[in-house]
Order: sequence, then structure tokens, then C-alpha cells
Amino acid sequence: LDAAGALGAGLTSAALGLNDDPAIGAHPALPEDIAREAVPGNVRKAEHFLRLVRVFVHYLKKRLGHGDDDGSQFAVVAGAAVAASAGAKVEVESPAAFLLDLEHKTAVDRAPLKYFYHRLNALLRTVEVTDLDDYAALGEVADLATLVATYPDGFSVVVDPFHRGPTGIPEPKLQLACLDASLAIKPVFARFRSVIITSGTLSPITLYPQILDFAPKVVASFPMSIFRPCILPLVVTKGADQLAISTRFESRDDASVVRNYGALMVELAAHVPDGIVAFFTSYQYMEQTVAQWDAAGVLRQLLQHKLIFIETKDVVETTLALDNFRRACDAGRGAVFLSIARGKVAEGIDFDRHYGRCVVNLGVPYQYTQSHVLRTRLEFLLTKFNIREADFLTFDAMRQTAQCIGRVIRSKTDYGIVVLADARFARHDKRSKLPGWVLQFVNDAHLNLSTDAALGVLRAFLRQMAQPVDDRDLKSMLLDKPQVEAMIRQDTSVALINSARPPEDAAVPPAPSTSRKRALDVSDAGDLPAGDDDDGG
Repeated sequence: LDAAGALGAGLTSAALGLNDDPAIGAHPALPEDIAREAVPGNVRKAEHFLRLVRVFVHYLKKRLGHGDDDGSQFAVVAGAAVAASAGAKVEVESPAAFLLDLEHKTAVDRAPLKYFYHRLNALLRTVEVTDLDDYAALGEVADLATLVATYPDGFSVVVDPFHRGPTGIPEPKLQLACLDASLAIKPVFARFRSVIITSGTLSPITLYPQILDFAPKVVASFPMSIFRPCILPLVVTKGADQLAISTRFESRDDASVVRNYGALMVELAAHVPDGIVAFFTSYQYMEQTVAQWDAAGVLRQLLQHKLIFIETKDVVETTLALDNFRRACDAGRGAVFLSIARGKVAEGIDFDRHYGRCVVNLGVPYQYTQSHVLRTRLEFLLTKFNIREADFLTFDAMRQTAQCIGRVIRSKTDYGIVVLADARFARHDKRSKLPGWVLQFVNDAHLNLSTDAALGVLRAFLRQMAQPVDDRDLKSMLLDKPQVEAMIRQDTSVALINSARPPEDAAVPPAPSTSRKRALDVSDAGDLPAGDDDDGG
């Protein structure tokens, strides 16, 4: 509200009017035809638009239980307490239900809301605002209004009056959750004739066309080009005491599981040089585990081998921790970085060379299944795309696992150890969903290891990786021009043979002569891969 008032004051002091500029910046998630539609009269003038914004903000505050408070921290806490005492609950509703309630309580219909994003941007340009950060909150309100009025399907409005922030203070939250990922990529498909979607974590690759709602023409998965086995995946399913380790909800708090995870980290720190990165499934589980490790003396044992750094929810603290982690590795002291599988570090920080000689996944990083946003999205995926709940949850967890694994391999000469510390990783339905560049290094003998057995394997691997790199072997990974041309000719011949084949249900032609039949047999055997079952892999 303060931001809206400041905009109004700035417009008045500048004595400027808001014209109907057709060249309005387009929001990437909005259809192009919105910018060409006639703008309703009640948002054309700045004062009318700001009045509607104030009404919309008042409505949002009432939905969050704030009423007409001043927005102070005391008012937020008091509002949450009132909501709790009044029997308030988390509400999940469709955009249509949200707009119907808005119109019933404020008499504001859907039509002007669609243009909040455009009119706010035009107003900011008109008053020549330079510090846009002061109006970031107002921009989020405009985005919410525009999206909820534009898309009747594919989104869900979640009102949580009991949400708490990182510090534990009540922060009631209204969230517009996107349920349909295809909405974001549809403009790309509409604009370009050919689109190539490529990534190292597109696995299982067959599920992406369903989620993004498109029919691919070509589906391919490629292995990593290597001159030596640079990744060592180890599935550790039990500790040295032969008790299973897992972060399943039923067993994650068992003393044996926490103890064995701590013992695994101490042994890895003693045998693996330089940097180790460990990924927990959530902040809460990491905090609980680290507290128990501290009480049991595990952290003291770790500090005898390496320094310890922890990712927090504060960006500045995490940045400083990463900087000191790298300094410890550069100095030869070595370090362990404890982070979150879905956190900032797992999504965009590279631990190349000696910064990441080992990555440890302490558990399968499933999403919190009681999340209202997740439950709504699972229902949407099942209804629209026929994707089962278990399939999506496993797909998402293994994608996050692959994201963590990829932090340590960043160049042709890099190498690293991957420890998947959870008994569920030994199951084929989980393991098979990892990318091909990880599966190509998986050895069946390394799928059900104890801590002691894993240490023996990784010691042999580190001795092998310690050998100097031969430049001739390194150059053998690269293809020269004749090799590329030969591959193209082979692919072209395979395509011609496949196109010349009659359909399976077509009538069988007369048998060719003996010489012609022999020629066909030789061609088929030489050009087509054996056992090709068209599995997209």
C-alpha cells in the first residue's frame, strides 16, 4: 500500500498522464494476445489503477488474517494468533474460485486484473522510477493478479495462515503455485520450428514429454565420453554393524541410522583427500542429525581430518562458508561441506577438481509429501497427464540426486566418488532412473555395500586416479572430421533402410532372389544396432 501511494504521489508531482502505449513489455508467462486486447477503462488512468491495486492488496491482507493492520511484525504475529484461535485452516482453491470470492467481497471482476502487470510497468516508466527494488513487493502483487486472471487452469492458490519463516516467526503466506509446467514452454514451441531440450539430468527421459505436453520427434540419451572410469558410484546400504541405513520416515531418527551415517562421514573424511560434499534431504533433518553428531562426538572426529562447513538459509552465510571451504581445500587442510539436496548449493555451485573428490547423498531426496502445493500438483498431474503419484515422486527425487552427483564432475580430467547412502538406492526402480552417464559406471558388485566394503573399493579407485593423465588418451575422446562424417553416413543409411521397410501389417511381397536377399541380410546386420527395441535410450 505504501508503494502504491508513493507511485501516486510521484505521478502527481510530475504532472504526467498515463497514455495507452501499445509497446508494453510482455510477461514471459503470458499469451501474446493480451497485449493486443483493449484495456478496460477502469485501469487506463493511473489514479483508477492505483485505487484498484489498493482494493486488491486489502483483500489479500484479509485473506491472510491481517485485517486492516499496519503490516508491522507485531500485527503479523497477532493476526496469526487470531487466525489460529478462530479455527482458520489452510485453503487450496482454483483461480476461478479465488476470483469469484474476490468479486463477491470487493466487486472487482476478472477483466482489469489481467492488465495489472502491464499497467504497473507502464506507470513505473512514466514516473521514471530508478530504484525498482522499492516496488518489488508491488510487482509480485501485480504478477499474482495478472496470472490468476489469465490462466483458469494450471495454477492453484494456497492460503496458509500458519506459515512460519526461517526464524520461526509466523509469516502467513498466500502462494500462487504453478501446477502445469507446459505453460512456460508453450510460447517457445509456438515461436520456433525446432526446439532442442538438452540437459544432464533429463532422466527418465520418457517422462518429460508428458509433463511438458509435447510429442518429441527425436529422443536420445548419450553416455559420457571418457578415457578412464572417472566416476565411482557406490551404494552403501548398511553400516559397519550391518544395520540398514535409510532416511525413510520410519527409521530416519533411529540411533543406529544416525550413528552409521556419522561413522560413514568420518571414514570418508579419513580416506578421501581434499573436499567432500554431503547432501541431506532437508534443512530440518540436517539440523537434527548434526545436533546428534555433536552430542555423540562425531563432529570432533571429523575435525581431526577436515574442517566442517554448513549451508544455511541465509545467502550471505552460505557464500562465506563456500569461500572458506575452497580456501581450506586450496591450503591442503581439506573440508566437508554439509548442504541440502534441494538447496542453493545443489542447484548451481560447482565443486570441480579438488573441491569435490566425493559427493555423499545421505538419503533419497523426496519432497515433503504433506505439502499442500505438492498434493495439489500430484492430483493435477494424475488428472491431466495420467502420471501416478509414486512415479512423479521417484522421478523428482532421482532428478535431484543426479543434480547433486553432477556437482563433482566438471571437466574431462576430473574424477570423483559418488556415495549413495540409502538402502533404497539398491532397488532397480530407483537406480534405473539415474542418467545414463551415471549408470554407465555402475557395477553390480557395488550396489549393496557396507561402510567397510565401500572403503576398500574407493581406496583402489583413488590409487588408479592418482596416475598421471596421458595426453594421447585424453585426445582419443575427441572426434575428428572423418569420424564425424562416417557417423553421419551411418545414421543416414540406417534412416533410409528403416524408411524402405514395409509396415508390419502390410502384405508380404514376393521373396527376392537369393543374391538380393543375401545383400539385404548383410546390410541389415551391418547398419542396424542389435536388439534395437526403440526404447528411447
